Amino acid sequence: MDLQLLTRRHRIGILFICSLNLFMVGLDITIVNVALPSIQTDLDGSISGLQWTVGAYTVVMASLLMFSGSIADRFGRKRILMLGVSIFTLGSLMCGLAPSIGFLIAARVLQAVGGSMMNPVAMSIITNTFTDPRERAQAIGVWGAVFGVSMALGPILGGTLVSFVDWRAIFWVNIPVGLIAILLTLRFIPESKAPRPRRFDPVGQALVLVMLASVTYGIIEGPNLGWTSPVIIGAFTATLLSLAGLIIYEPRRGEPLIDLRFFRSIPFSSSIVILIAAFAAFGGFLFLSTLYLQEVRDLSPVHAGLVTVPMAMMLVAFSPISGRMVGRRGPRLPLLIAGVCSVVACVMLTGLDEGTSYAWPIAAYVISGTGMGFVNAPVTNAAVSGMPRAQAGVASAIATTSRQFGQTIGVAVIGAIVASGAGGTVSAELTSASVPAWWTLAAFGAAVLVFGLVATSRRAERSAHRTATALNPEALAE
Repeated sequence: MDLQLLTRRHRIGILFICSLNLFMVGLDITIVNVALPSIQTDLDGSISGLQWTVGAYTVVMASLLMFSGSIADRFGRKRILMLGVSIFTLGSLMCGLAPSIGFLIAARVLQAVGGSMMNPVAMSIITNTFTDPRERAQAIGVWGAVFGVSMALGPILGGTLVSFVDWRAIFWVNIPVGLIAILLTLRFIPESKAPRPRRFDPVGQALVLVMLASVTYGIIEGPNLGWTSPVIIGAFTATLLSLAGLIIYEPRRGEPLIDLRFFRSIPFSSSIVILIAAFAAFGGFLFLSTLYLQEVRDLSPVHAGLVTVPMAMMLVAFSPISGRMVGRRGPRLPLLIAGVCSVVACVMLTGLDEGTSYAWPIAAYVISGTGMGFVNAPVTNAAVSGMPRAQAGVASAIATTSRQFGQTIGVAVIGAIVASGAGGTVSAELTSASVPAWWTLAAFGAAVLVFGLVATSRRAERSAHRTATALNPEALAE
């Protein structure tokens, strides 16, 4: 069935089902963050162990997203989406049974393999279903709002489960949601494929995996092993070599894993930078806030979750507004609001200590959530608009990869800064060790502001048109 011939009611139903998949991923992010101190106590984990609990999930997902988008275009988006949900659900079950921090990290890797098949494929289905630019922008706004709802429920549900049941229950909640998502996908989403799917690129896939894994390993383990140790130097060397390999190898392929021509479009390239910076700030923000609330302020998981709810609620409120603004007036204003809010929120928290009034961090959480609510729609729309629909899975996968990589880098960098300042453990020194971390997150927010201006310039618009013409001269995507 042609997705473009569906009735509006059916298209909205598809948007709901695809958003349900994102709901699981977003719920998993916030639930895991609020449970980190409990996981640390129960499994005797270090800061690096907590970083890997988050980072193993995000780096593996980021590494496989483009591959998953490619195989979905070839074998069928519905089929790969269902496979991904199934693997994610199985991984969630194993996380809930983990006897050690190592087992938990391995189970998180399995979750990530499934998650890599969910987000880009669902976004590809939405992109091919909503072909009108205004409808697409609004659909992406709904997509972002669902992410916010999952975040809003995550701290409350996660804190409640950790406080009154066990941290393992935070993973078990994915099982019924996953089963519902599988049944709805099977029943209501029609199968779709790219008219001419691209060939597989195993070399490109291996280079992406090595690049993302090595840089993450280097940042997380640097404070423990020493930044000048042979292992850490080797990790960063592997990062540079794999990046160089991608730049040299991919243009030589007729159908590369990453079509580097995409990056000739200034809006597309800028959107990738914005996504990395925004989600680095967001991932680091959640990680650092969780440690502060539970370790410094000694809040229970459920109370810590309640304190962060205003951030998620603002994301819920402003995501659809941002989508409508993009559809009617363009992406510049939402991006500027996002950048300013991110910087202000992080700067506000540079002075946190054990005696700070709760009103102050809550105000910062409100501002941060507002910024995240405005950032999703404009950058996602820029990443997929103007690209050939036959490559929608890959284009959206690059954008989603940037989100996951940004979150990975945010947690890794902030964790490394805190670990270096607090001696590698969560301790009373956390407050002073967090000051440079908050300034680092503010710098990520500043990058969102700067590249938001770059992405929406007249020069950027002209480059997008040239790139779209070169990629698909006969039938440009809207």
